[in-house]
Amino acid sequence: MDNQDKNSRPAVMERVRLLTRAMGHRPLACVRTYGCQQNVADSERISGMLSCMGYDFTDRTEEADLVLFNTCAVREHAELKVFGNVGALKGLKAARPDMLIILCGCMMQQETVQQQIRSKYTHVDIVFGPSMIPELPSMMEEALITRNRVFTRRERPEIAEDLPIVRESAHKAWVTVMYGCNNFCTYCIVPYVRGRERSRASAEILKEVQELVRSGYRDITLLGQNVNSYGKDLEGEMDFSDLLAAIDRMDGDFWIRFTTSHPKDCSRKLLDTMAASRKICHQLQLPFQSGSDVILKAMNRHYTAEDYYGLIEYARRVMPDVVVTSDVIVGFPGETEKDFQRTLDLIEKVRFDNLYTFLYSKRTGTRAAAAENQIDEEVKKERFNRLLAAQHPICLAKNKEMEGRDYTVYVESVSKNNPECLSGKTSGGKTIDFPGDAALIGQFCKVTVTRAKSWSLDGRLKECQHD
Repeated sequence: MDNQDKNSRPAVMERVRLLTRAMGHRPLACVRTYGCQQNVADSERISGMLSCMGYDFTDRTEEADLVLFNTCAVREHAELKVFGNVGALKGLKAARPDMLIILCGCMMQQETVQQQIRSKYTHVDIVFGPSMIPELPSMMEEALITRNRVFTRRERPEIAEDLPIVRESAHKAWVTVMYGCNNFCTYCIVPYVRGRERSRASAEILKEVQELVRSGYRDITLLGQNVNSYGKDLEGEMDFSDLLAAIDRMDGDFWIRFTTSHPKDCSRKLLDTMAASRKICHQLQLPFQSGSDVILKAMNRHYTAEDYYGLIEYARRVMPDVVVTSDVIVGFPGETEKDFQRTLDLIEKVRFDNLYTFLYSKRTGTRAAAAENQIDEEVKKERFNRLLAAQHPICLAKNKEMEGRDYTVYVESVSKNNPECLSGKTSGGKTIDFPGDAALIGQFCKVTVTRAKSWSLDGRLKECQHD
């Protein structure tokens, strides 16, 4: 075997598998994911490699031989939660020094965080950022053999297409179409921790989707920090609208969703493609962040409130049934009462089906974090509560419009709220709970909405499409 073969990922994974045999039992890994769907997709690839290296899985850190936290850097609260949970592992490591503790993901790409882990959390063995996930086997081999701590902030520009995957669900799947972000919104840490935009080859994406459909997956979500930028970094590659159209032409009974879109890159071509499709869900998650043009400019968003509203108007013209959701940040530096009122005005004008609402959170290294005109926490909380009070009745009214109507849902699971009910999602992403047999999970069913609530709906089964 030449040196290149010895250093190939399969060869390294096999050597790690042999090392774990020395434990005298099948080792257990506990993988915990914080943050967005992209992190969930990353963890599925991490779990795939761990499985190839001989690990089974557990949800309990106390019985795990390897604990891995895949972290998020978008909100301060998420970081504090990670530090608390990592600190709680110190006693486990002291009792079982051979266990591996691994931290990865966006949070770990920050130099200040790595320095804190080095000095205060000496029981952590391996630390690396999101682009280095394909190198996990090599880092584990080094840690297991040398017992040295392995830290890296190196970025791996190449996209690894050959990673094994252990998917969380047998019915719905995440497919990453691109990594990184070029937008540099002034509040956002993502471009600094995930790097520049890198698109996967469309042939690889289409191959992955086709394999998922053949395996019975019927609800597939395409992922990227800004999916609308897909293909711009690859000469001669199709754009995102064309990628969606190519997937829509595939044989099979399945739905395609996508997230997240940036308004500055959301084209009429994309909306027309959605409207003309058979399989693309009429669900548009389009973050607007603020209704004030002054704040949007300070955020470096490259659109106005009027631009945004024009997109929503057009989307609803070509897709009358489209479900529109969005993100909004309250308390961005310099936000005046007048700016906030414009956000409330846009909410009333657009009438979103749902909003994901956030208090502005400083992210070290971003331009907004260094701004002098930070908003007092009490002011932020007061505005946040007013925003929720404005959106709550809109959500309820939107859901009330669905009462008595029939909807096709994809049945995802047993309901978290009622174990005697199933939970399914409409093409627009609305959740409907209804009584039914668990054998229906993974099927498309027709459900009549019987009662609307602010955040979900109750229904009754009308008919179901069986395989």
